Amino acid sequence: MSGAPPATDISSAPGPSHVSLKAVALIFLKLGTIAFGGPAAHIAMMEDEFVARRQWLTREQFLDRLAAANLIPGPSSTEMAIFIGYEKCGWPGLLVAGCAFIIPAAIMVGAIGWAYVRYGTLPQVDGALYALKPVVIAIVVQAFWKLGRTAVKTKWLAAVAVVAGVLYALRVHELLTLLIAGGLGAAPMIVELLSRGPALLFTTMTPARLFGAAVTAAAPFGMWRLFMVFAKIGAVLFGSGYVLLAFLRSDLVDRLHWLTERQLLDSVAVGQLTPGPVFTTATFIGYVIGGVRGAIVASVGIFAPAFLFVAISGFLIPSIRRSALASSMLDGLVVGSLALMGVVAWQLGRAAITDLPTLTIAITSAILLLTLRINSAWLIVVAGILGWLYHG
Repeated sequence: MSGAPPATDISSAPGPSHVSLKAVALIFLKLGTIAFGGPAAHIAMMEDEFVARRQWLTREQFLDRLAAANLIPGPSSTEMAIFIGYEKCGWPGLLVAGCAFIIPAAIMVGAIGWAYVRYGTLPQVDGALYALKPVVIAIVVQAFWKLGRTAVKTKWLAAVAVVAGVLYALRVHELLTLLIAGGLGAAPMIVELLSRGPALLFTTMTPARLFGAAVTAAAPFGMWRLFMVFAKIGAVLFGSGYVLLAFLRSDLVDRLHWLTERQLLDSVAVGQLTPGPVFTTATFIGYVIGGVRGAIVASVGIFAPAFLFVAISGFLIPSIRRSALASSMLDGLVVGSLALMGVVAWQLGRAAITDLPTLTIAITSAILLLTLRINSAWLIVVAGILGWLYHG
């Protein structure tokens, strides 16, 4: 598939050009219920569901949306869900896919928040997580392999991916790493255009700037202020749950004093160990400091910017692909995004695969996924049950 056309219009997808809103809702409700492991695992499951199995998108289209989701602020896996819903069902699909992916996790996290407030501790789920984590690593590796074969079209793009991976491993900020990858991806085209005339370079560029921020000041607790805090975080945050932890600590512990250090760490743990978006950490925090209304307000606040950014950037991707220069930059962003995914898989794997049983689970899962095309959902369910029984 290396000879992909310059434009990735939705009409070129191998699957149906339009699917029912009900189908979109049901699939994302399922993913929101079983998608453990954080954004990299969520994206891997979406690739399996919508590219490999249902063929709703080509791999090129999927990778373009992944690059866009990584470049804009907010939760990347949720933004991928919103992108896919918009591709298949327009504006209703945008809202339904995003909400269906978010709501199951938000309900679970809200229920845990209720138990936490009532009993002062978190439920014990160590056994299930012990077996789930290596399965998640196998799912990410499978997606990384399949997407990488499509994205790395040239030796130059392979080199760009290596550079991006090294930069991210050296703790260079995610956004800066992606911007460098985009620039390197476009470097051969820039050299060619400059050789044909400097003026041609500027006539082929189509700049697009997306940004968002909300300013909050130290103040007593209130629902509007709670919304603004989480809307600001959702509008400016790039990166993983650890980056989210830094934002939450700065705003809620140090500045506003709405949470204690222990409550903050517990909230991030809940976001990591439940399925669906890690950003549902906001649901837990909202419940702890504001009850049911607080949970709803915080959840809406942190996810609302993602819907807005996807709605804006969704119009830009086909136009970008029609420009040779912008398309080469997008290729760089795509391989940069995959490099980030690979580094995250390595980091998570070191934490998840700690002994012979977890190594066996990871290898067995990878073999089943890569050779027999077993649905990843079944692996997650079986691993969770076996882990719970074994350590119960």
